[in-house]
Amino acid sequence: MEIAARTTFFLLFVNLIFAHRATVSGAATLNGGVILNLQSLVGKMARTSILMAMEDFYVVHGNYTTKIVLHIRDSNADNVQAASEAVDLLENYNVRAIIGPQKSSEATFVSDLGNKSQVPVISFTATSPTLSSGSVPYFLRATLGDVAQVNCIAALIKGYGWREVVPIYEDTDYGRGIIPYLVDALQEFGASIPYRSAIPVSASNYQLEQELYKLMTMQTRVYIVHMSSSIASTLFTKAKELGMMSEMYAWIVTDGIANIINSINPSILDAMNGALGVKFYVPKSKELDDFTTRWNTRFKQDYPNDPPSQLGTFGLWGYDAIWALAQAAEKVSKVDDIFHKQHHRKNSTRFGTMGTSTIGPKLLDEILHNKFRGLSGDFDLENRQLQPSIFQIINVVGRGSQEIGFWTEKHGIIRQLDQNGSKITNVNSMPDLNPVIWPGELYVVPKGWQIPTDGKKLRVGVRTSGYPEFMKMERDPITSAITATGYAIDVFEEVLKRLPYAITYEYVAFDNADSGIYNDFVYQVHLGVYDAAIGDITIGYNRTSYADFTVPYTESGVAMIVPVKDGTNKNAWVFLKPLTTDLWFGSIAFFIYTGIVIWLLERRINNAELTGSFFRQLGIAIYFSFFADRERVDSILSRLVVIVWVFVLLVITSSYTANLSSILTVQQLQPTETDVHELIKKGEYVGYHNGSYVGDLLEELDFDRRKVRAYETSDDFADALSKGSKNGGIAAVIHEVPYIKIFLSKHCKGYTMVGPIYKSEGFGFAFPKRSPMVNDFSRTILSITEGDAIIQIEKKWIGDQHACQNDGAIASPSSLNFKSFSGLFLVTAVASTSALLIALVMLLYKNKHKIRNSISRVQTQGGYGSEHANRQNQERELDYNQAQSMQVIVPNDPEDGTCQQEIEICIEFASPGSEVKPSPDFAPREAPGNSLLCNDKSA
Repeated sequence: MEIAARTTFFLLFVNLIFAHRATVSGAATLNGGVILNLQSLVGKMARTSILMAMEDFYVVHGNYTTKIVLHIRDSNADNVQAASEAVDLLENYNVRAIIGPQKSSEATFVSDLGNKSQVPVISFTATSPTLSSGSVPYFLRATLGDVAQVNCIAALIKGYGWREVVPIYEDTDYGRGIIPYLVDALQEFGASIPYRSAIPVSASNYQLEQELYKLMTMQTRVYIVHMSSSIASTLFTKAKELGMMSEMYAWIVTDGIANIINSINPSILDAMNGALGVKFYVPKSKELDDFTTRWNTRFKQDYPNDPPSQLGTFGLWGYDAIWALAQAAEKVSKVDDIFHKQHHRKNSTRFGTMGTSTIGPKLLDEILHNKFRGLSGDFDLENRQLQPSIFQIINVVGRGSQEIGFWTEKHGIIRQLDQNGSKITNVNSMPDLNPVIWPGELYVVPKGWQIPTDGKKLRVGVRTSGYPEFMKMERDPITSAITATGYAIDVFEEVLKRLPYAITYEYVAFDNADSGIYNDFVYQVHLGVYDAAIGDITIGYNRTSYADFTVPYTESGVAMIVPVKDGTNKNAWVFLKPLTTDLWFGSIAFFIYTGIVIWLLERRINNAELTGSFFRQLGIAIYFSFFADRERVDSILSRLVVIVWVFVLLVITSSYTANLSSILTVQQLQPTETDVHELIKKGEYVGYHNGSYVGDLLEELDFDRRKVRAYETSDDFADALSKGSKNGGIAAVIHEVPYIKIFLSKHCKGYTMVGPIYKSEGFGFAFPKRSPMVNDFSRTILSITEGDAIIQIEKKWIGDQHACQNDGAIASPSSLNFKSFSGLFLVTAVASTSALLIALVMLLYKNKHKIRNSISRVQTQGGYGSEHANRQNQERELDYNQAQSMQVIVPNDPEDGTCQQEIEICIEFASPGSEVKPSPDFAPREAPGNSLLCNDKSA
C-alpha cells in the first residue's frame, strides 16, 4: 500500500508539473490515458519507458504546441477493472487516446469502447490475433501479433526434424489465439499437434503437476510454451522437479517470455536452462545504448525494492508508442476539440451516455501515417500493427541467454545478419546455427519423442506370409503368446538393437490373416489396433493415405518368372554371325585396297607375276591380300605392307574363329518370354500371388481377368509354369523381386527372372501417420542395408544368390564389330598409304631430269611472243637446210652401231619443228678417204 501511495503521489506530481508548464508556455493540452498492470514485470517496465518517453520528447521538441497529459491507471490484471478504468478516463478526463491495456483479453473490451467513442486505443503488449479484426478500426497494435512468430517456430521444428509437438498455453484469449495459426504452420512444414495442453490462469501447483505427469505418459517430448511469464515460471519450476528439463526433452518459448527473458528471476532461468526462444530482433544503435543506460538507472529509482531488470522489447514499444502519439497530437488542431456527450435517456446504461471525440478520426489518421525510426526499429502502424520483421532465436543458458541465429520471412532461418540486419552473411540449414545447449546440458539434438513411462509396450502386428521365409507367425497353445520368425523379423529386431534407446514390444497376431488382404492388415495401424505392422508389406501409394512407412529394406520392383530354353543358334548362315555387317564390308574394302597398293608397288619394278591383261594382274594383286605370305613380292615397300596386313589378318581370323566356336558350342539359356505386352497380345495365362497388389497391377496393364490366375506357394507357381499356358498352366508369373529370389532359390533349374518390368518401392514397416518412430527406424534400416548385416540375413533365409547358374538369361556371345578393330585397320591403312606415297616420291626423284626437260620444252614452245614468230621460222628453215646438207663420214667399220649414233646426231641437229624426210634416191656415195654418207633410211 505504501508503494502504491507513493506511485499515485508521484504521478500527480508529474501531471501538475506538465500542466504548469503547459499553462506557462501557453500550449494546448491533450489528455491521454494509460492502462497497465502495474504489479507485473511488463507493466513496471512499460511505465518507466512511457514516463521517460514523455520527458525525452518535450526536451527534443521544445517548441511544442500541444502538450499530452497522461493519466496512468492500474488494471490489476482484471478485465473488469481495465474496462472500468477506461470508462473513467473517457467520461471524467475526456482522454483523446488510450495507451494499453496490457492483456489481450482486456484490450478486447477496451477496443470496443475506443471504437464507440472514436478514441484511438494503442496497445504495445496485446498480441492476440483476434484483435486484428476490421470491426474495431480504432484499435492499433504497436507490437507484432502472435501470427508473425508461428512460421519461425515451425521452421525450427522442421529444421530439427521433429514430427510432433505439444503446445502448452494459458487458457485465455492470448493463449488460445495463436493455436489455429500454429497448427496450420506446423502442418505446412510436415509436423502435427497430437495434444493441446491448456493451463487455466488460476491453476494450482497440483494441477500443473498433474498436467505435466500426463505429458510424460505421451510419446511427444517437444513443447511450445505460450503464456505469461508468471504462469511460465511455475510451469518450468515444476517441470524441472519432475525431470522434464533433461535429455530427450525440447522446450521452445514464444516471444511473450523470450522478450523479457533477461529480467526473469535467476532461479527460474536455472529451471529453463536449455530451452529455445524466439523474440523480436531490435537493431543495435547508439541511441538505444544511451537510453538503456538511463532506463536501468530510472527503473531502480522507480522500484528500489524490486530485483534488477533489463529493458525488454515491450518497454521499447511503449516508448515509441508515446512518441507516435505526441507527434500526431502536434498535427491535430485543437480549435474544434469537443467531446460530444450523448443525451441522457431513461434506463440507459453508463456506456450508452458515453461521448465521442471530434478530433479522434484526425488523430487516428495522423498516427497511421506517421513513420519514423524509433528505439525498437522502424515504427509504422499503417496496417494498424507493426509489420513482421526479423526474429532472433535464443538459447537459455545458465542465468541468461545467448543468440544462436535469426529468422526472416524472406530467407527463413539464418545464422548471422550484417550491421543493418538486412543482408545475409551465412544462409544454411539448421546444423550451421550456433551450438545449442539442450536440457541436461547436452549438445545432442533431442529426438523429440520417447516411449511412454507408463510401462505400455509397443504393439507390433504380425501375420504369416505366403512365403514363410519372410514371416511366419505361431501362437503358443498354452500361453497364447505370439512368436514370429523370418526375414522381416530379423530386420526388425536388428533395428531395435541399433536404436539409441530401448523399446519394449510385443507381437500381436492379425486376426484376419486367412483373408490374405494386406490392405486390411495395414489399416489396423490406422485404427490404433497396432502401433506398428511389420512383414512383407509393399509400400504402396494407396496405403500411404492411412499409414506412414519406413524406407524399404528389400529390393524394389515387379518382374516375371518364365521358363528358359536352349538358345543355341543352328542357323545355316551362322558362320556370318561372328562379325557384324560393318566389319564384313570393312574387311572386304581393306582387302581390295591392300591388293591395289601391292599391284602398284610391284608393277613399278616389273614383277614377273604381274603379266598379261589388266584384270589378270588385278586378280593376282587381290590374291596377294589373302595369301600374301605364300606369294613372292620383290619391293621392300610391298613387303612392309604385307607384314602389317598379315598381322591384321591374323588377328581378325583368330577372333572370328573364337567367336564362331563360342556360338556353336556354348549352351545359351534364353527366356521363353521377354515382354509382358507380348503376353497380352498372345493371350497367354499369367499367375500372381494371392492377396498381392500385383493383381490390381495386372488389371491396369489390360490383362484379361480370365487369363490371370492366383496361386499361394512357390510350388504352385513351379507346377503351373511346367504345364505351360496351353496345358492348363501359365506362361509367366508376375511377382515382386524379393519373392522371385525365394522362388529361384528353390527352383533354380529351368526358370529365370525377366525384368523388373514395373517399379515398386519394396517392403517396409508401417506406422501410424506422423509417427515419430518412422525417422529413427528409417535411418537405422539404411545403416543395415548398406552394410554386411542385410547380406547375412539374406543368406540365412533366402540362400546364396549366386548359387543358381540360370537365375538370369546367359547372354549369347556378341558379334564383333568394326569399331573393335578400328585401330588395326588404321595401322594397315597408314602403312599401305605411306608405302604408296614413298614409291611415288622415289619415282619422281629418279626421273627429275626428264621431267625438267619436258617442262622446259613446254615452256619453250609456248613462251615466245608474236613479235618473234618470223625470226623463229627463219631459224627453223636455216637449221633444216643445215641438216640436209650435213654429211657424216663413217669409217670402214662393219658395225652399224656407229652409223646409227651418227644418224641420231644428225637428227638432233634438225629443227624441232621440221620433219626429216629421206629422199628416195638418197644413197651412200663414196667420199674422200673411203668414207660413206649415212642416209635416213639406214636409221
